[in-house]
Amino acid sequence: MKFRFTVLLAVCLLLPAVLYGQARDDQFKRDAFSQNYSDSTQTEAPDSSQLFSFRQYFGSLAHKRPGQVQNLFMGSTIFVGGMQIYNRQYWKLPIVYGGIGTGVGLGIHYGKQYKDTGEDKYKTLSTLSYVGAGLMWWASLVDGTAGFKTNRHPDPGKATVYSILFPGLGQIYNGEYWKIPIYWGAIAGGVYYYTNNRRNYERYKWIYDQATSEDPTVEKPPVSAENALYYRDIFRRYRDYSILSIALFYVVQIVDANVFAYMQDFEIDDDISLRVEPTVITPNYAQAPSLGVGLTLNF
Repeated sequence: MKFRFTVLLAVCLLLPAVLYGQARDDQFKRDAFSQNYSDSTQTEAPDSSQLFSFRQYFGSLAHKRPGQVQNLFMGSTIFVGGMQIYNRQYWKLPIVYGGIGTGVGLGIHYGKQYKDTGEDKYKTLSTLSYVGAGLMWWASLVDGTAGFKTNRHPDPGKATVYSILFPGLGQIYNGEYWKIPIYWGAIAGGVYYYTNNRRNYERYKWIYDQATSEDPTVEKPPVSAENALYYRDIFRRYRDYSILSIALFYVVQIVDANVFAYMQDFEIDDDISLRVEPTVITPNYAQAPSLGVGLTLNF
């Protein structure tokens, strides 16, 4: 349990770091192309590169501020339907709210029937209703991200959010379909080994409990307590490693989608050359231009 909490904490820390890096890069690009260095009276623009800002989020919903996909995504995980409002797709809100409300309402209804009757079918129906509500919430985030308008394709922010919502979706958005079997296979392998190791862990845990039981009516298993303890700990360790591998590949595919979305416009020509030629240098505060040497690197 402690290991699972550590893995979950690591993933929760890495995901905001990726989104924060995305926001900082967007802010740097805006500043690089908009700042006027010769204007001494220019006021410093507010920093909009925070991981999440309520002011930025609700300002975007009111269409008073430009929206950032990562900010809208994080806000809409709590304030459901925010991305649809920003995209001006108001007709989708009744579908989103109705679907989530229906799922939660049916889950509560069947849950009460299960408590009253004890029948397993009501427990199953209650669980399926809650799952349906969760799928509608997830679909609203995917739909809002898909409807977010951007001047760049692929947009690193959208690629990152897609990969957070579903492994491999960012690679599909980037057009790198060949990577999908790699990540899906790695995550599926982690899930398979987790299931297998968890089953063996529970098996040897039960054998160890039976072997060490002081109840005289309990039949002793053919495996000794020492061997059962050894294999129990081994499979528990392998189970934890499987969880770690799933989390690792999940984070890697998010970073991969973000990085390669940036690199779509990065091209290197085979013709790499260096030219040295005289040039005229005009410093900002010099009274007259001066001669110098210019270096031009083409790639």
